[in-house]
Amino acid sequence: MRNLIYLSVVFPLIGFLVNGLLGRKFKSEKVVGIIGSGAVGAAFLVVLAAFVETLRMPEEGRALIVTLFQWVKAGNLDVSIAYQIDQLSLVMGLVVTGVGFLIHIYSIGYMHGDKGFWRFFTYLNLFIFAMMNLVLADNFLLMFLGWEGVGLCSYLLIGFWYDRKFEKSTTSDAAKKAFVVNRIGDFGFLIGMFLIYLNFGSLNFTTVFAKAGVGNIPESTFTLIALCLFIGAAGKSAQIPLFVWLPDAMAGPTPVSALIHAATMVTAGVYLVARCSIIYASAPMALTVVAVIGLATAFFAATVGLVQTDIKKVLAYSTVSQLGYMFLAMGMGAFSAGIFHVVTHAFFKALLFLGAGSVIHGMHDEQDIRKYGNLKKYMPKTAKTFLIAAIAISGIPPFAGFFSKDEILWEAFSVGGFGFWIFGVITALFTAFYMFRLYFLTFEGKERFDSHHVHPHESPAVMTIPLMILAFLSIVGGFLGMPAIFVGEEGNLFGRWLAPIFKSAETKIFTGAEHSHLMEILLMAISVAGAALAIYFAKFVYLHKPEIAEKVSAKLKPIYTTLLNKYYVDEIYDAVVVNPIRLVSESFLWKITDVKLIDGLLNKSAALVDYLSGYIRKIQTGAVQFYAIIMMTGILAALFWIIKSL
Repeated sequence: MRNLIYLSVVFPLIGFLVNGLLGRKFKSEKVVGIIGSGAVGAAFLVVLAAFVETLRMPEEGRALIVTLFQWVKAGNLDVSIAYQIDQLSLVMGLVVTGVGFLIHIYSIGYMHGDKGFWRFFTYLNLFIFAMMNLVLADNFLLMFLGWEGVGLCSYLLIGFWYDRKFEKSTTSDAAKKAFVVNRIGDFGFLIGMFLIYLNFGSLNFTTVFAKAGVGNIPESTFTLIALCLFIGAAGKSAQIPLFVWLPDAMAGPTPVSALIHAATMVTAGVYLVARCSIIYASAPMALTVVAVIGLATAFFAATVGLVQTDIKKVLAYSTVSQLGYMFLAMGMGAFSAGIFHVVTHAFFKALLFLGAGSVIHGMHDEQDIRKYGNLKKYMPKTAKTFLIAAIAISGIPPFAGFFSKDEILWEAFSVGGFGFWIFGVITALFTAFYMFRLYFLTFEGKERFDSHHVHPHESPAVMTIPLMILAFLSIVGGFLGMPAIFVGEEGNLFGRWLAPIFKSAETKIFTGAEHSHLMEILLMAISVAGAALAIYFAKFVYLHKPEIAEKVSAKLKPIYTTLLNKYYVDEIYDAVVVNPIRLVSESFLWKITDVKLIDGLLNKSAALVDYLSGYIRKIQTGAVQFYAIIMMTGILAALFWIIKSL
């Protein structure tokens, strides 16, 4: 099956073509749903079979490149449509297709009755096709094709309900915002690719990484390449300062938020850094930049999530924060830990978004958590699975989030020092608090909705079964990466699986000072105890003493208002970037360059032609005798010129 890995790309493409061309004509939504979900399910089975086959092979023979055909041949540039099978690409492929399949199934129920049902599944399949190209590509150019493809699908899916309002604008505006911000990151990615080809003479991973490992290229070159690639990663994975598109991306249907903006697309930047680990290992300064921006993003987004009232906005800022954790791990050189958090995060964050979608579905599109309360009475399955996800993301053992988050915090301490660790722990405490604030306000306490007009109800099985599967994975998924302190290096299955991918990079990176197991256990206990206290405090405030929250928000009104308005980042962008560009565009580029110069030049040219033609028209009198005189004059002039030349 390894040689057939391309089928995992082809099947979603077929689903996209069938539903895209014929979906409107299908009379039943089930047909569209089965085709769309079946295509992704088939892709998952192909990747799973390749994974099992690879698992049985010796470590040194696990990497394989499957080439379909030559794509670009220009001078020394030779790029093929080829897919790379190794431990990293298989992990990402399983996440994309596995979680993607569950979200497709969920979407059958969530999007039931929507006029664009077939179009929605068409876009979802196109996204999976692009994402699989991104994670399986064996060269930067094919990866960039998938990179741009998921950006296009993000635009299409965020603005899917193009006729609906979103906050102060429309969903189309949110889609455009995501598209424009991502283009900034993509420009950095392109520059990085140009520099890679200029210095390595190839865009193929195998060639580039082999030459990068030799070490005969200046560190400054590696730093420049790494920073350019990180600009692309920051755009796609919503890091400071390019994170502003992700919260607005919640304008799309909730399954879109789960698939693209929680489990898969936003982790593409993390995957890019991990895939280029040898380049980053050769650029210590770039690694520091990645770690600092990751930690700053994690802390910043967590503080904003403390006060948001839209259920999807809370989860959106939670996603930005968790992505910051992943980049913190990458910056510490803990590439396996970062990818491990990608996997566990895909489980519990997809579950949180789908659970939120179930709530929104049952509450007739209401998204304000202040208008919920005691929904576990009406939606018990959604409540239980949501609680599991909240515990997992809070880092409570033995749920999945504990293992991946604890490993990142330990790496932050051992490599980055106490400063990185303390900010990481504070961020984790904020996460636990705002996630259980969300849970308690939604599912516990008194009912705060109008029971005469709103009738909460549990979602159908097609929506709750994916929730249960993701809940199970959120519970047991962390055992794949058990800390070495408990099971030894041999027991960390996930770390051992990815070790060959990052071996050459990790040998170049300072792994930090040696610390005792007692220190690791102590730090682990502090983070877990802190998370437990944050959960208890959230319960105390929002279930027993809600007036405390009101008093604190009133007493700290400037801080509360700042957090509620997301540090006014959008307003700052408008004042510093958007409005000046708009002013220059309107006053100079439009009114002067376009209207006066371009249009004026064209209009004056037309006026000149009209003026001259007014005189030329007089030659056309319609008198045959006049035309005969002109002809004879011309003939005589020609004869005179010929005779003279002789």
